[in-house]
Amino acid sequence: MIYVALLRGINVGGKNIMEMKKLKTTFESLGFTNVVTYINSGNIIFEDVSREESVIVRELEKAIEKDFQLEIKVLIRSSENIATICRELPGTWLKNETMRTDVMFLWEEFDRPEVLDLLKINQVDQVKYAAGAILWNVENKDYNKSGMIKLVGTKLYKNMTIRNVNTVRKLNEIITSINEHNNG
Repeated sequence: MIYVALLRGINVGGKNIMEMKKLKTTFESLGFTNVVTYINSGNIIFEDVSREESVIVRELEKAIEKDFQLEIKVLIRSSENIATICRELPGTWLKNETMRTDVMFLWEEFDRPEVLDLLKINQVDQVKYAAGAILWNVENKDYNKSGMIKLVGTKLYKNMTIRNVNTVRKLNEIITSINEHNNG
């Protein structure tokens, strides 16, 4: 099974610094295969055939603490979940000079459609739930009017890790490439 590990809060504002090359080695030392890191924000694609997701998370958090002396929350998503989220994302939702689209990956406690009821969604926002994530789109010019800025510091915010849409789509491309290589 191909997974993506999403690490929360690393290499942000000079805090929780992790070198991706060393992080890749940490994953490989746990027996994961085809380990690929993508940009410095804690996105690691890997394969594992035998462990349950909860076991993978525990092992990774423990290994990261040992190797980096950091307590980092790790969220695991299957390749199927990433593909589903990408299918749910409208093609017109972009991250560019005029638009911001974020994928807010949720920890289990909040992973349900009713999570939208906890959000302050303003008229400028387009928001939808997809299994495992909240998809949030707003025009850059309206960002200061967005309910998204009200999330910081909330319990919900502490139970999610956010990636922009370009990153999520690229992770899906990498997964597809690994699948093609494995099946080709």
